[in-house]
Amino acid sequence: MWLYLTAFIILWALVWFFRDRLTISNVKDKYIFITGCDTGFGNLHARRLDKKGFRVLAACLTQKGADDLQRSSSSRLKTTILDVSSSESIKKAVTWVQAEVGENGLWGLVNNAGRAIPIGPTEWMQIEDFERVLAVNMTGLIEVTLNFLPVVKKAKGRIVNTASVLGRIAANGGAYCLSKAGVESFSDSLRRDVHHFGIRIAIIEPGFFKTAVTSLEPIERDLQQRWDKLDAETRDSYGRKYFNSYLKVQRFCMNLLCSTDISKVTDCVEHALTARYPRTRYSPGWDAKFLWIPMSYMPTIVSDTALALLLPKPTHSY
Repeated sequence: MWLYLTAFIILWALVWFFRDRLTISNVKDKYIFITGCDTGFGNLHARRLDKKGFRVLAACLTQKGADDLQRSSSSRLKTTILDVSSSESIKKAVTWVQAEVGENGLWGLVNNAGRAIPIGPTEWMQIEDFERVLAVNMTGLIEVTLNFLPVVKKAKGRIVNTASVLGRIAANGGAYCLSKAGVESFSDSLRRDVHHFGIRIAIIEPGFFKTAVTSLEPIERDLQQRWDKLDAETRDSYGRKYFNSYLKVQRFCMNLLCSTDISKVTDCVEHALTARYPRTRYSPGWDAKFLWIPMSYMPTIVSDTALALLLPKPTHSY
């Protein structure tokens, strides 16, 4: 029996390995629209897919980002300005993309735009802080997807949504983890709804990577400003030692866990767009695979205890 079971597992693994490497053809006829291309993941996605032969339509938040990307790419790549938190901006981008792709439709929509700040203890946040992050990471992504869906449907294409491994387990306060959990849920429901039309949905769940979103200086500056704005009673309940320790934890995570090789994320996006049978989820980064994902499956008491060892305790905790 064990021999048959072993043979079945080996055969299954070989079939999966072969199937996973089958690719599509005629990429030069396919259009890809990517959000958040000023820097980081989106910028590298756009340049790599451009070199691969796709017709890349890159959306940047700033004109400088668009100009810099255009200079470093081929004439095939075209740029536009897009603020994913603005309905008017999204509608203009849709009109522009429709004019570019014509009857071909849009093969790939890569929802990459995102922001992390503010992060920190939940009590230090205001509702506006949650709204600013959700407007980009979650509701902006949803609105972009809904508006572009008919163009993707025409091509029977792909939608690649950038979530985060922290969408599985909330390791800090603020709206970042909340927004990425929302992206996970939205992507799952969308996948079940649109697969009948030949549309594939892939979720990218990166671990920690060094990008503008994870830059330590803005995070520390924002935390300092929040600390300074706290009322005396709240600040006293946490204590200055807590604040200093919290900053040390941020430095520890960004310096130790953050990988500089962001091409690991782009490799996953490329596979999701070019594989004949794309995966449902991709989790680039060693910390995603060996730390955060295993922790997300552990009993709550185990994961809470593990995170408690990392995070400081307030001065007047009970």
